Amino acid sequence: MQVTDEGDPHRREVVRFAVLCRAGTLVLQALFNLLIPDHAAEAFSPPRLSEPGVCDRIVERLLGGLSHWDAEHFLFIAEHGYVYEHNCAFFPVFPLTLRAAAGTVLRPLRGVLCFRSRLLLSAALLNTLFSVLASWALYELGCVVLRCRRQAFLSALLFCITPASVFMAAAYSESLFALLAFGAMWQLEKGCGWISALLFSLASGVRSNGVINAGFLVYAQAKLFVSQLQAATGVMLLVTVGQLSTLAVSLALMCAFVFLPFALFQLYAYFWFCRGNVGSEYFVPRPLLQLAVDMGYHLAFLDGAKPPWCSWDYPMVYTYIQDAYWNVGFLRYYEAKQIPNFLLAAPTIVLGSWAAWCYVAANPWHCLTLGLARRETGRTTAESSSKPAAGFCAPGVFVYIVHATALLMFGTFYMHIQVLTRLLGSSSPVLYWFYAHLLHTHEPLLQNMDPSPSRTGPHLDQPPLGNTFSSWNGNENPVWRLLKNWRQSTVLTKWILGYILSYWLLGLALHCNFFPWT
Repeated sequence: MQVTDEGDPHRREVVRFAVLCRAGTLVLQALFNLLIPDHAAEAFSPPRLSEPGVCDRIVERLLGGLSHWDAEHFLFIAEHGYVYEHNCAFFPVFPLTLRAAAGTVLRPLRGVLCFRSRLLLSAALLNTLFSVLASWALYELGCVVLRCRRQAFLSALLFCITPASVFMAAAYSESLFALLAFGAMWQLEKGCGWISALLFSLASGVRSNGVINAGFLVYAQAKLFVSQLQAATGVMLLVTVGQLSTLAVSLALMCAFVFLPFALFQLYAYFWFCRGNVGSEYFVPRPLLQLAVDMGYHLAFLDGAKPPWCSWDYPMVYTYIQDAYWNVGFLRYYEAKQIPNFLLAAPTIVLGSWAAWCYVAANPWHCLTLGLARRETGRTTAESSSKPAAGFCAPGVFVYIVHATALLMFGTFYMHIQVLTRLLGSSSPVLYWFYAHLLHTHEPLLQNMDPSPSRTGPHLDQPPLGNTFSSWNGNENPVWRLLKNWRQSTVLTKWILGYILSYWLLGLALHCNFFPWT
């Protein structure tokens, strides 16, 4: 099914809106950072090794809000490497990307900006580019999976104002991960398995949860094999079964490819912190040594005793850091003092659970058979007749529902709960598809409605909207349309857009001034 073309106005509007939103995010964070005093937070704050110049102070004033909380780790790693043990909770692809950009594209600015300022500027520019490309990739993915261009269009626009917007702009790895994940999913839907595996592999070097994306490759190959098996007869059936070993080898290679960056990083950390065989050229500046003494940070090779994870049968620094430094584990976060953080994550939990329930309720047989069983063409059950051919409940959405639900369950019971919003927002398209589904289904302003009294549809209890809203130009930005006609929109629409926009603004105001956020 052809769903895109070279002159697709939806694609152009998605890119334009994404650029506008990212520019607005940068301006607002600078404004909030200037107007609101920074909170004295207990966060990683390494000393600056060079005296900032006038231009460095300007960059810090304009973009300093993007360097707070975990962003400081990424910038520190890009500048100094993995000096401290707990830095290994942050994977290397994003810091390496920042370092490469600061050392090449922004190298001409070295006379007026120190290296850290160039890293911060690189983060702002690259994350703007990455998030814009991620919105485009999400649109293309939605066109293929949802088979409804309007819902794909609306979901991509909603991604541009995601509740996790501040993390898409700050020196975090979310934008790069979203680009790689959505791009890999899109390539897999197009049948480009090895390109998809390459992108998924890069994603697993950006964030740890990238390794579970191997499940998409497994499912795609299983679905292809089962469909061939169902269509084959006689000799062809034997040939198809005989190809099982070849399929298994190809699948194993793809999955190993996805796991490789994660494994290599754990191996690197093991040799860096456990083997103690670095030469004398390894040098840590005195201010960083003093910070390790003051804060109790474990340095690579310099303090004698090996960390406890070095003696594990399978030494994994990432697992150790999550346990020892951040107290991540099953139900460990379930404390009375964390109730505000649970409330902060509640909309994501509710919407994610609601999305899974709606899909399962609309496709019970499809879900029970894991989307692998071929439906009988003559089937006339209530499910067959009522099941939509396109949209959020389309058959192709199943594997994405499983992926999003797995992330939701893990994040709810194992992780710091407030991180759930940006985890799902940067890893899965499901929430954006579900937002678009709810708005597209229940909002009359987004429907081509006949204002005559004889009209039919799900909104018979509502009065006609008049000629102003009787025909929606599908190329018009629906988010602008809803915002301009806020008073006429439904309560559900106000709730969804209110949630997204409030998290966008609150996130910028709080995160950029060292207040706790998602």
